[in-house]
Amino acid sequence: MAIAEDLLQKELGQLLDILPPRVADKLRAREDVDELLEVVLDLGRVPEARFPSGDVALDDQDVTREDLENLVSRLGEFGDDNRAGIERTLHRISAMRNRKGQVIGITCRVGRAVFGTIKIIEDLAFSGKNILLLGRPGVGKTTMLREMARVLSEDAKKRVVIVDTSNEIAGDGDVPHRAIGRSRRMQVTTPAHQHGVMIEAVENHMPEVIIIDEMGTELEAAAARTIAERGVQLIATAHGNTLDNLVMNPTLSDLVGGVQSVTLGDQEARHRGTQKTVLERKAPPTFDVVVEIQDWSRLAVHDGVAHVVDQWLRGYPVAPEVRWLDEEGQVNRNKEPARPSEASLAPWRPDQPKRSGRNRQPDQQQMGQVGPASFGPEAEPDANDLDLRVFLFGVGRDKLEAAGVEAGVPVQVANELRRADVVLTTKTHYRRGSQLVRTAESTGTPVYVLRKNTMPQVQEFLQTISKEWRDNGMGPRSGGEDYKATLEQAMQEAEDAAQRVLSGEFSIQLAPQRSYVRRLQHMLAQRYNLASTSKGRDPARAVLLYKP
Repeated sequence: MAIAEDLLQKELGQLLDILPPRVADKLRAREDVDELLEVVLDLGRVPEARFPSGDVALDDQDVTREDLENLVSRLGEFGDDNRAGIERTLHRISAMRNRKGQVIGITCRVGRAVFGTIKIIEDLAFSGKNILLLGRPGVGKTTMLREMARVLSEDAKKRVVIVDTSNEIAGDGDVPHRAIGRSRRMQVTTPAHQHGVMIEAVENHMPEVIIIDEMGTELEAAAARTIAERGVQLIATAHGNTLDNLVMNPTLSDLVGGVQSVTLGDQEARHRGTQKTVLERKAPPTFDVVVEIQDWSRLAVHDGVAHVVDQWLRGYPVAPEVRWLDEEGQVNRNKEPARPSEASLAPWRPDQPKRSGRNRQPDQQQMGQVGPASFGPEAEPDANDLDLRVFLFGVGRDKLEAAGVEAGVPVQVANELRRADVVLTTKTHYRRGSQLVRTAESTGTPVYVLRKNTMPQVQEFLQTISKEWRDNGMGPRSGGEDYKATLEQAMQEAEDAAQRVLSGEFSIQLAPQRSYVRRLQHMLAQRYNLASTSKGRDPARAVLLYKP
């Protein structure tokens, strides 16, 4: 470690040597110069230094064109990405230019080789899995990538090739920095050619591991898939803070399998409880593991990316494993609280607004489309919302929806008998004594029979059922002021049971609840990708959660 510290001091001194003398002197005089992140020199402005604690002005005099020209003359050539470096160091010098191509601003980022940074995910690196690192700029993605190259080449004795677009991983110059260990480095003449060099590395140099920094184009994503299909371990960084950002990024979503719109059949749509058009993963993901770097000592790990992306696209929450280093340098692990997915299509929610009046059209989200919902006190339904779910047998769906709008009674159409509160049929269909009617009656689901399939008959049914539910305490508001507390307690019980099932228990039966609360509990089970069913007869009917 002493050698590493000496190396850091030497390389930091090389960076200070190319800065304007008045700027370098101010930095050398600071006690926290070892924590320096960047130096910013913009024409006509005072020079600034960036530290973890904040930005600091270094001088009262503005930066001149002569200052910038002297600095540029001490560097290697700038590439097409306007980046240069100092030979045999990890510093990155980036230029801002005017329309004539003249340098009018310089950002000097301090490059450091920090040993031991991959201890927190060392098991993943040695597993041979393809790993993608995400995180905001400056959080340490490249530093971790560099350390992976060193550890895999020296400790694991693997053939590692680095595709180094801006010479940031292995430093400027033809001789790579010693921080990459025994890894070999292929330089890229221009960022536009990075995907070609990635393929060339596989075809010409027989690597076991390829390391790439800052993947950002569709061509690079396609090249990464080609590399992974050839059995080479791929470790890379990409733009984005979280897996959610990556999935919804049309350019890079292919790294995690891609996203496509799929039209489901009627039966499958009913089974899922969604619209017929849903989002699904297009192909196997290129990367097996996605690591979100939250800060220098804390990150979130999504292992098994294929399953995680499928969960996210279906609207289920995802809960990555969080890892962090404590003060003693020990790795700690825990499950992050489940993150809600933003990918669900037309979810049903218990807090849909009341609709009334002749000119209002039925809300398609409220009619027969079920998905993950948020729970809690804010989910308390409207006082006039009966939360009635009707299974239709011989009655037109459009007729029921129109009657609901006319009567001002929100009503939902159930696509499956087991999810219905009542069955609505006609006298003719009921007399046939179908298996569906017998099943409904045997399970205790009320069956309402219309004399004729007409609009007045359907409206009369809605008025009757709404009066019965309110008078008999069957609606979601029954229970008066105790409703909120009862609902919250029931959903907390379901939440705890879901966590226990996910932790290993096979099945858990909840306390008996009325139909509205049971439906919320079923939807919570969907959020955690668990199976659920209702058992018993009212008022002792209860939800059973179990692993599918």
